[in-house]
Amino acid sequence: MLSSQQLQSLALQLAEQKKSLEQTLHINDHFGLSESLRDSVGEISTYDNHPADTATELYERGKDIALNENTENLLQETNEALKALQDGAYGRCKVCGADIPFERLEAIPHTLTCTEHSLHQQVSEDRPIEEEVLPPFGKRHTEETVGFDAEDSWQSVAKWGNSDTPSDFFDPKEHYDQMYINSDEHIGYVEDIENCIGNDINGKNIAVYPTSELEQLEDLLDEEGIMTSFGDLKGYEQEPYVEDDE
Repeated sequence: MLSSQQLQSLALQLAEQKKSLEQTLHINDHFGLSESLRDSVGEISTYDNHPADTATELYERGKDIALNENTENLLQETNEALKALQDGAYGRCKVCGADIPFERLEAIPHTLTCTEHSLHQQVSEDRPIEEEVLPPFGKRHTEETVGFDAEDSWQSVAKWGNSDTPSDFFDPKEHYDQMYINSDEHIGYVEDIENCIGNDINGKNIAVYPTSELEQLEDLLDEEGIMTSFGDLKGYEQEPYVEDDE
């Protein structure tokens, strides 16, 4: 049971909180939401611009909407707490009727429930529906696979360009076609040496291409005097296969 001194202290705290919230909404005109996005960026129209041209403004508008909604909800809860104070119901949980500890009210004066029945005690695990299909959030393979998965799909698209810049990476990239995760990952082979093996579009006419990695391996084997299990690599070098137009 709250003492009269505690109730008086909490009432003063609620009144100050209400005044502060109302001033916040009034001074910044509800976080500038009364003004359209077009007016806020000073443009005659936003339809003739590329979507990326107003990306920052769109982000700021979304943030302002969230801040305004949070402030209005907090103001509503504060008004409800003040009404409960006038009705003599303040300090008791509106769900179970149990006394709310003074320490909780002192920390959250606008609360009308005990800790057990608080609406904010569970963290939502809801995620955007897009994450179910878009990499890198999409469903991952439970077992290791070399198939073309969601991550490969993203890399195939991202290599043609995205909104990232070299400064967005811990290790700055040299080219804009590397602005995605694992951009240095090999396509079609795993180790550097494997890029010397190739075939035609039908999977036939396998040939060994003279690459720099192959030359380094040959030099290393020559220095060590080691032969491969299938003989001299140089004997396998052929001219790259060229498909006959006819």
